[in-house]
Amino acid sequence: MLVVGSIVIRVNDLERQIAFWTAALDYIAREPQDDDFVLLHSRDGRGPNVSLDLTPSERILPPRIHLDLYAQDQAAEIARLSSLGAREAHWTRRPADADYVIMEDPRR
Repeated sequence: MLVVGSIVIRVNDLERQIAFWTAALDYIAREPQDDDFVLLHSRDGRGPNVSLDLTPSERILPPRIHLDLYAQDQAAEIARLSSLGAREAHWTRRPADADYVIMEDPRR
């Protein structure tokens, strides 16, 4: 049987991404941290791990794999994530009546 152990996100700026994702998801970093890889986990032990790998990669829309994040108050979460450095990503194939917003984490 397989189990998802961690969702890995390749990043250019590890420290900035640690700050963003821990604040965005209310996760904490597992100690000790490596210089090029950090595993983040939820405070209560629920939810998937998210790992950050200091390996630059090209950003494309739509990405092959992405996170669907759900919120009770979508507008408030969009504002909160924006204040943390995320920004809306515009995709020409997004339906006009879509109930979701595509955002990307902060870049360098």
